[in-house]
Amino acid sequence: MRQVIRTPDAPGSPLFSQAIKAGSAVYVSGMAGIDPKTNQLAGSTIQEQTRQALINCQNILRAADATFDDVIEVQVLLARPNDFVGLNEEYVKFFPTNPPTRSVAKLGVELPNFLVSIKMTAVL
Repeated sequence: MRQVIRTPDAPGSPLFSQAIKAGSAVYVSGMAGIDPKTNQLAGSTIQEQTRQALINCQNILRAADATFDDVIEVQVLLARPNDFVGLNEEYVKFFPTNPPTRSVAKLGVELPNFLVSIKMTAVL
């Protein structure tokens, strides 16, 4: 069974679902550091945008009755590879122990001022 997950507490678009719940798995779309209240980037630093992207993912997971404890895989796309250290500064605050598997790659699409996109998979 496939269930589309939507919440006003994270950025959305008619072009993608925020998440899809299929059986016991929740697949969260790549989230940028956009504040859903203002529809603007949460800041200009990698730390600010990473924090907001992870909060967006957390809110989507909550809408699917999941938490970060259920996350098994995270995929991070960085616009600037030099931001890796700053990414990790915020990331560790959300996954302080027993983190999920993770991959980090360079963001292929050039979007002005967008520094990070984070997607994840959770299993309930």
